[in-house]
Amino acid sequence: MAKSRLVIYVLVITLLLDQTISHPSKFKARKHSKRRVKEKDGDLKTQVEKLWREVNALKEIQALQTVCLRGTKFHKKCYLASEGSKHFHEANEDCISKGGTLVIPRSSDEINALRDYGKRSLPGVNDFWLGINDLVTEGKFVDVNGIGISFFNWDRAQPNGGKRENCALFSQSAQGKWSDEVCRSSKRYICEFIIP
Repeated sequence: MAKSRLVIYVLVITLLLDQTISHPSKFKARKHSKRRVKEKDGDLKTQVEKLWREVNALKEIQALQTVCLRGTKFHKKCYLASEGSKHFHEANEDCISKGGTLVIPRSSDEINALRDYGKRSLPGVNDFWLGINDLVTEGKFVDVNGIGISFFNWDRAQPNGGKRENCALFSQSAQGKWSDEVCRSSKRYICEFIIP
């Protein structure tokens, strides 16, 4: 469905541009029609810009649908597990390059969904990175966008790493509880993508 819309938009844009380029002599007949031509050109340009925005939005939706097909969908998010291990910053950059961020659970329902998905897609992996850290201010945990978080799922006696351990891990063996870890440790990770 999205591909057919995209093809239709591209055809319409091509036809509109072709009409504008191939018939300029018709619009030069009268002085007052020049104003109409400018208005039509402005309207046409606006229409073309609007169509390009719609085409780009469709491309984004199509990319998200591809991610959801490869990963899993929960509520208004798609999760996609990594294929390899990286340290926290590399993992987050990889997620950003794909159009998402490291996963940031915001409820116990999300914790359960991540546990299930992690068991299926990362078999044998005990810990994976979360998009949560206290790199800027010790003890003040924020998401990868710098926004304070209000939902926590720390394991007993966690976080306990002080200034040395500033990045959060999701632990399968601790039933989805979190712990803090040295950010340069190499871990698997799950990216999340917000879907409309």
